[in-house]
Amino acid sequence: MKPSDRFYNFNADFRDPYARDRDRIIHSSSFRRLEYKTQVFLNHEGDYFRTRLTHSLEVSQIARTLANTLGLKESLCEAIALAHDLGHTPFGHIGGDTLDELLKENGSKFGFDHNFQSFRVLTKLEKRYQEFDGLNLTFATLEGVLKHSAPYRKSFLGGLDDAFHLGKHPSIEAMVVDRADEIAYISADIDDGIKYGLINFDRLLCESLALRIDELTRKERLSPKDRLYRHRFVANLITFLVENFIEYSRKNIEGIDKNIPLCSCFDLSETIPVGFEKDIEKEIKMLKKYLFENLYRHEKIIKKMYAGKQCIKGLFVAFTQDSNLLPKKEKDLLSQRVKNRVIADYIASMTDRYALGQYRELYGFGV
Repeated sequence: MKPSDRFYNFNADFRDPYARDRDRIIHSSSFRRLEYKTQVFLNHEGDYFRTRLTHSLEVSQIARTLANTLGLKESLCEAIALAHDLGHTPFGHIGGDTLDELLKENGSKFGFDHNFQSFRVLTKLEKRYQEFDGLNLTFATLEGVLKHSAPYRKSFLGGLDDAFHLGKHPSIEAMVVDRADEIAYISADIDDGIKYGLINFDRLLCESLALRIDELTRKERLSPKDRLYRHRFVANLITFLVENFIEYSRKNIEGIDKNIPLCSCFDLSETIPVGFEKDIEKEIKMLKKYLFENLYRHEKIIKKMYAGKQCIKGLFVAFTQDSNLLPKKEKDLLSQRVKNRVIADYIASMTDRYALGQYRELYGFGV
């Protein structure tokens, strides 16, 4: 099989091509490991909090709803959504940022980018066939994972730049997944943040979007003091954003041929046809700013992320100094690939608890 053929797999099957992609993603090792990778709260903080796996499932559910209502390819949205976080490291974004710094400090031209890492997981790091690496997915799914969120970092792709049209936006399905991701993490982070006591409704309800949702929730005869208020607030937030997205996007894609998902139709300079009403976009931006300042930068979160950063650094230094510490599979790859990239791939694949266990074993104490 030629490398180019791996991007186009439309052989006869009882499933459509994107449903086949979805199934291959779900059965991959990288997907299972998402269960023990941090979203915002470290995995061992409690069974309640979201992980990368539960987040991916929530994104998929929202994306499928949007796609189905807008007449888009639901199974393509589902495949992109389930795979979009496969490249994330342990300890959330701080893990990826730390690997990016370490790679660049040690001579790597490209550093680390979680979207590109997800692409590499799907095309190179997962091994399911004797003849070639990767999961043998369609071009549309790979493009959607690689380009579901801007900016698209051209330097990462080398010879694939032209094939993936980095001067254009991806399919509409990929754009839908990007905004479904936004709906999912905003609502989930509010839910977890309130539950964990890091933010509260007294301050949150100063935000205009939160006030809209409060008004909807109070129509159910609930106030912030009621036990069910948080659950209904989060549900109403998701419903409101989904409905606004559909209302705004439906009229913008009416004239677009939705049967050609493989084609990147929009230049980067063009307005994306799917999204929210302008006033809601502004309110989402302000709500995200509030969450950044009050939740993601909260002292308790920062301390946990700092510990995760030291763990990533410690592992990278140890494996760089003595490659015999690596498992046999990774040691065998050292003759085929750049050493620092092999180490980064290995660390990125780890779950939070496995990374912490390796760190403690190597350094003889806890983080």
